[in-house]
Amino acid sequence: MDYVNLGTAGLRVSRLCLGMMSYGNHSDRPWVLDEAAAEPFVRAALDAGITFFDTADTYSKGHSEIATGRLLTKLTTREEVVIATKVFMPMTPGENGWGLSRKHLFAAIDASLQRLGTDYVDLYQIHRFDPRVPIEETMGALHEIVLQGKARYLGASSMYAWQFAKANFIAERNGWHRFVSMQNHYNLLYREEEREMLPLCLDQGIGVIPWSPLARGMLAGNRKRGGVKVTTRAQTDTFGDTLYTEEADFDVVDALERVAAARDLPPAQVALAWLLQRPGVTAPIIGATKLEHLSDAVAATTVELSSTEIAELEAPYRPHRILGH
Repeated sequence: MDYVNLGTAGLRVSRLCLGMMSYGNHSDRPWVLDEAAAEPFVRAALDAGITFFDTADTYSKGHSEIATGRLLTKLTTREEVVIATKVFMPMTPGENGWGLSRKHLFAAIDASLQRLGTDYVDLYQIHRFDPRVPIEETMGALHEIVLQGKARYLGASSMYAWQFAKANFIAERNGWHRFVSMQNHYNLLYREEEREMLPLCLDQGIGVIPWSPLARGMLAGNRKRGGVKVTTRAQTDTFGDTLYTEEADFDVVDALERVAAARDLPPAQVALAWLLQRPGVTAPIIGATKLEHLSDAVAATTVELSSTEIAELEAPYRPHRILGH
């Protein structure tokens, strides 16, 4: 496993990040594994050299954070891993139970740390942009969270490039901590981030850690033309239905399967290898509910695609409306 800086920050991360959304007790998503079933995946990730783990307070209503904290405490030491979590989604009833207000941010970080069983997170990310709250209030509160020692670095996820640029401008103007990473929606089926967000991140030295690198399993073959859904996740993932439904998406999958067959590799490996070779991408956030998902992802870090293969993979793509914000 290779290790790189998260953008221009000093934080070193593995080229793959294990997404912990797939794990946690009492989830209402039937494909999520409970804590006991998750242990072999975390152990295998650590054995493969993955040291970067991403969760969020909203995943399994906090139980993903609990599982993340318990399993990493059991299997490794705190200083050997990078723990990232996110804030924004509703966690308690009422108008102040979600969002990026000073009130909610201070309550949310304390609750996350308690669930994770740690004194600090390495990367504290805003899950979405909150138009209800002045960005000065959000960035000021996040800066204080870093000063309090509760987070080492700050990151953001899923917003327009102008919103991200404005947030970091406000932070820099006030001498506050800036966002060092962007967790965005980016894969072979959704490349709109190449227009504005990725050039911004490259210019500013921002680490890019894409979510859904396999398009919620579609690049691994879990959805077929005509509405056929092969896996439990595909059959119950209503959010995925809003992201990947266009006929052109299946044309990209067809190209992926041709390239993968010519290399005698699983399509998931080739799709992830493409993403790992994209300029500016630091560490895709992979999900795994079968151990072969994890081994395929690790193997993808050693796959080098030719310019001809990349061109074939990219040729069928058609522009999309903005998805995932």
